[in-house]
Amino acid sequence: MIQACPALLVAAPASGQGKTTVVAALARLHARQGRRVRVFKCGPDFLDPQIHAMAAGSPCENIDFRMCGEADAHWRLARAAQNADLILVEGVMGLHDGEPSAAELARRLGLPVLLVLDASAMAGSFGAVAWGLKHYRAEQGGGAPITMALANRVGSDYHAQLCRDSLSPDIAWCGALPRDADAAMPERHLGLLPAAEIADLAQRIERMADALAATPAAELPPAVEFAVASAPTLEPLLAGKTIAVARDAAFCFHYPANLECLEALGARLAFFSPLADAQLPTCDAVWLPGGYPELHGPALAANTGIAAALRAHVEAGKPLLAECGGMMACFDSLHTVDGERHAGFGLLPGSSHMQKKLAGLGMIAVDLPEGRIAGHTFHYSRSETPLTPLCHATRADGRESEAVYRQQRLTASYMHFYFPSNPGATAALLRA
Repeated sequence: MIQACPALLVAAPASGQGKTTVVAALARLHARQGRRVRVFKCGPDFLDPQIHAMAAGSPCENIDFRMCGEADAHWRLARAAQNADLILVEGVMGLHDGEPSAAELARRLGLPVLLVLDASAMAGSFGAVAWGLKHYRAEQGGGAPITMALANRVGSDYHAQLCRDSLSPDIAWCGALPRDADAAMPERHLGLLPAAEIADLAQRIERMADALAATPAAELPPAVEFAVASAPTLEPLLAGKTIAVARDAAFCFHYPANLECLEALGARLAFFSPLADAQLPTCDAVWLPGGYPELHGPALAANTGIAAALRAHVEAGKPLLAECGGMMACFDSLHTVDGERHAGFGLLPGSSHMQKKLAGLGMIAVDLPEGRIAGHTFHYSRSETPLTPLCHATRADGRESEAVYRQQRLTASYMHFYFPSNPGATAALLRA
């Protein structure tokens, strides 16, 4: 069975060209016309999807052949196509960067590419860059299915016209966005700020959507055919179990697919805030995902009630999974990049220290006693502990990566786990 739906993969020659802004503006522009928009993000990003979810009014899922698998991407896109009026997929890094690159993802998923180019320092070269990216290594079976181009950060209507006139006949003009510092997305060390921290995010997105309203971007792109595939059938291995999931400004890195996977396994999710709640919900297991605990050190240290509740949970032999920021908060202390020390939850001996230098980045997988789970790592801190690792994750080339620690049923690592990569192992991690 085939399901057709207008769709685009939005890519750029490099990071920082404005892909996220353009995708969010497109999503908002079409959503406010009454269209049902579904957005996907290539790669393991947590932050861009939060912005897209707000812009589109629906969750933004991740696509990555290494972490999620190609079959996972195909069925999620096909599922979205059954109810959506438009599918937007934001690429990662530059169009031809990574393995597989956004260009290869577009070819294998059958998605036409909308190329976003920062035109602030070019005019006639706009078309040359677009043509080169479209035909790069085409004779070796490469290239990219670029069908449209959009000029970002233009200085005037005349500047936009120069860019438009430079395009080759096989690349259509999709419009332009002006230079607008007030609409730019603020950033910090892990990328864009979380959506909840950008007070005027909706206004920024609306501002860019307004700028695209009178351009060809306001029209739906051609439909793409998706082969309908069934979602994986999961056994209810967590039926009757309640998983307490930390969710607030300090712990905000959740893949929608992870939450969906837990519910498909039969679990009931109970959300709580380690910043605000003094007690855990009644639960069988706890999941502390990543986020920014280092930015909320005083508040976390002051909440001695939740620390005591987490300690009691672990001492009772119940499962707790702590990922990246979640693990950092579990140590005895947490140190900011300026050297300030804050008490952690005291579940693991040791300390975490923020630093200005990147400490971990990349796709990884780990062979736990429960099974192999894929995921990724991205952090600017280092942790010191006397604990002996249970095991280490590995990169695709076999190199050793992040340590995984275990005390009783507490499992902790800098690794962010992608639960759908092995639902059975995930259930075993969180099942009492």
